[in-house]
Amino acid sequence: MGWIEKKLRKVFDAPRKHFESGGRLEKLSPLFEAIEDVFFFPAGATKSSPMVRDSLDLKRFMSFVLVALIPPLLFGIFNTGYQSRLAADMSTALLPAFATGLTIVLPIIVVSYTVGLFWELLFAAIRKHPISEGFLVTGLLFPLTLPPTIPLWQVAAGITFGVVIGKEVFGGTGRNLFNPALTARAFVFFAYPAQMSGNSVWVAVQQKAAGSVDAVTGATPLAVTELQAPFNSIAEMLTDQGYTFSTLFFGNYPGSIGGTSAFCCTIGALLLILLGIASYRTVLGTIIGLLATGFLLNWLATPQSPPWFSVSPFYHLAAGGFAFGAAYMATDPVTAPGTDSAKWIYGFFIGALTVLIRVVNPAFPEGVMLAILFMNMFSPLLEYTEIRLRFKKRIPHV
Repeated sequence: MGWIEKKLRKVFDAPRKHFESGGRLEKLSPLFEAIEDVFFFPAGATKSSPMVRDSLDLKRFMSFVLVALIPPLLFGIFNTGYQSRLAADMSTALLPAFATGLTIVLPIIVVSYTVGLFWELLFAAIRKHPISEGFLVTGLLFPLTLPPTIPLWQVAAGITFGVVIGKEVFGGTGRNLFNPALTARAFVFFAYPAQMSGNSVWVAVQQKAAGSVDAVTGATPLAVTELQAPFNSIAEMLTDQGYTFSTLFFGNYPGSIGGTSAFCCTIGALLLILLGIASYRTVLGTIIGLLATGFLLNWLATPQSPPWFSVSPFYHLAAGGFAFGAAYMATDPVTAPGTDSAKWIYGFFIGALTVLIRVVNPAFPEGVMLAILFMNMFSPLLEYTEIRLRFKKRIPHV
C-alpha cells in the first residue's frame, strides 16, 4: 500500500463510525460508500444480482463500460459543436467545435447524473443498501441518446422515470425488465415528441448574447426520405443531401448526441467484447437480423414500396443509432438473455425489428429504441425456453 493510499484510507476511516449502523449519519451510508468506491476498488466479491461470473466485480464491470463509452461521448461532443458552429456560419475547427459542444452537452450530462443520483440515494437510504453502480452507466447512456436541444427539465423528468419506474420499482439493478436508459428515452420521446422528433431538434445554435440554445433545421439521414422518392433512388437522395456512406459511418451529421458515429460505436463494442463484458453473439445477432431483413425487403420491393425498401441494408447499419443501440443497449447484461442460443435469437430480432419499424412505420424513422425495448420483454421467455429445451435433452435418472 503506497503512502497516498494510506493517507486516503485515513481520511475515510476517521468518519466511518458516523455512517455505520447506529451512527448519526447512518442514512447517508450509501453515499459515503459510493464516494469511497471512487477511490478504492472493493476487495469483496459480488453477493447480489446481477452476478458477474468472472474475476471482475460489478464496479469494475461498470467502469469498463464507461471506458467503452468514451469514443462516442468525445465524438458526440465534437459533432454537436461542429453542427452548431456550421449552422451559425462560424469556424468548425476541432478545438472550437469541441468547446462549443462541451458547453451544450455537459449541462445535459450533469443534470442526468445529479437527478438520477438523487433518486438512487433516496432508494438506497430507504432500502438500506449501497448505491447501485449501474447508474454510472445509465446516467451517461441516457444523455447520449438525446438531441442536443433537449430542455434540461425534460432531461430531469426522463432520468427520473427511467430510474424510478424503469428500475427501482422492480427492485433495483439486476431486477429490472427494461433497460433504464432506454426507458427514460422512451418516456421523453412519447411525453414530449416536439422536442424529440422532427427536423428542428438535432442542431443546437448558441446565442452569444443570452447564452441560450436555439434549434435550427437539420434533417437526419433517416428523416430525409420521408419525402416521396422514385423507386430505387434512395441512395441518390441521401448522397444529394450529403449523406454518403462514409459520412454515415463516421457520423458527422445531425443526430442524437452520441448515436451518430457507427465507427466510434464499433470501437466501443469491440472493447466490450474483448473484455468479456458484451456478448459477441448478441452483437452479431443484431447485425445478421438487420442485414437479413434488409435484403429480404430489397427482394420484395416494388415501385409502389416505401423508399427504404430498396436501399442497401448496409445503410441501415451506418445510419441513425443502430450501432449505438447494438453496442451498448442490446448487450445490457441485466435485460439481455444469459444463455447462448437465446442471445442469438434476441439479437436477430432486434436487428429485424429495427429495419421493419424504419421501413414500414414512418412515425418512427429510427426504430432501434423500440426494437430493444420490445425484445427486453421477451428476453426472460427466450432464456426460459432454452433452459427447458436443454433439460429435455438430459437423460432422466432411473
